[in-house]
Amino acid sequence: MASTSQPPRGKGTCKKIFWAVFPHACFILSLVIYAFLGALMFSHIEGNRKVNLSEEYREFLQNLWYISRNLSDNMTENEELFKEKIHALLSTVERDWFVNPKDIWTFFGSLFFCCTVFTTVGYGNTYPVTRIGKYLCMLYALFGIPLMFLVLTDMGDILATVLSKSYNEFRKLQSKILASKFCSGSTCNKGDELKARGQSKVVINEPMTIMEVLKSQTGVKRKPTKYRNVEIFEMLIARENEHTKPTRNKSIERWSSCPELARGKTVSRVIENFDKIGKQLEKLDVPIVLMVLVIFVYISCAAAILPNWETRLDFQEAFYFCFITLTTIGFGDTQLEHPKFFLFFSLYIIIGMEIVFIAFKLGQDRLIGLYKKVISFCGEKKMPSKKVYPK
Repeated sequence: MASTSQPPRGKGTCKKIFWAVFPHACFILSLVIYAFLGALMFSHIEGNRKVNLSEEYREFLQNLWYISRNLSDNMTENEELFKEKIHALLSTVERDWFVNPKDIWTFFGSLFFCCTVFTTVGYGNTYPVTRIGKYLCMLYALFGIPLMFLVLTDMGDILATVLSKSYNEFRKLQSKILASKFCSGSTCNKGDELKARGQSKVVINEPMTIMEVLKSQTGVKRKPTKYRNVEIFEMLIARENEHTKPTRNKSIERWSSCPELARGKTVSRVIENFDKIGKQLEKLDVPIVLMVLVIFVYISCAAAILPNWETRLDFQEAFYFCFITLTTIGFGDTQLEHPKFFLFFSLYIIIGMEIVFIAFKLGQDRLIGLYKKVISFCGEKKMPSKKVYPK
């Protein structure tokens, strides 16, 4: 006789949590592995390249040597010479002439470059020089950017859920505070309130028609039409919710006695989790002002921490750098002295890009709604008024 003992409730809960978290962890782990593999690849290819003295570099040295020979003892003439010739000559200098590739393309430097590629930031401070490095960079971005967007969409669901619940709880708390102030300022009869609550409570155990529901509630006829309609609507919703609940099949309780079926059920749930990616982000509806405030606070926190190791940056420069990074603009005008420390902010960058992405999406939805209103308003203005002809 097969044993029908069920596993402990604690283990079942842990398994449910594990399979619920599995898709999110899978995406993030894939992105981390992809970044590390890219760092190893680019550090090997670009870091070990041979530095060949180009013809431009030799011409630069020759012109510099020629200008140094023509320097005179007169400081005014040297200043004019510097403004005219040396300034024009220095504008042709390339950084690769004086930098060792191994100093730039270390593992952490290459990892920072990979993050700027698949996040589409692209500062421009570090870039591949070899032909094979450029080809691999295009191939790397071709697969890395969709993976990054997938991680952003997945984390967007989590962030959207947190924001929605937080905002809804805030609205409920605000409503309770306003209701308590209103009741404290007016005379509320608690007895009438309890009677009204008792009359509005609807308990329906069997399927009933609309007429039967109305006949069973004697208090509906005694009230004005407006309140009667509200109670009718509440009763219909209660009836619908009562009879749309899925009936629990007893055969489902036997999953634990059949491991093969249990595995199939688990796999189907995991697949459903993958299919739900991006759904919560589409349902998010919070004020755009709230998202702007969240972005400001989020960037300000990083701008206060970043100058601790980037001593050349103050709060304003760090705020500008973080904003340019999270919006994936990446001018490259601000260079980091210790990019490997900034890599510890990789999770900060992903979450920050997600917050900015949500703000952009909300702004896009608001703009679409505004355009719809404008087009509807213009359409109503242009519609000809109906003429009534006498019979």
